[in-house]
Amino acid sequence: MSILRVLLAIFFPPFAVIDRGCGSFTIIFILTLCGWIPGVIGALIILNNPKK
Repeated sequence: MSILRVLLAIFFPPFAVIDRGCGSFTIIFILTLCGWIPGVIGALIILNNPKK
């Protein structure tokens, strides 16, 4: 997980996981709409997962 990805996950979570697939992007987008913190936490969890 690079520093750029972490910063992107903090400021705009859906863009941080855009290369992980449409499902991840959609989930993080919905979480971000529900609240900024759930979106950030979800994005960091997906980015921390070693599988793509």
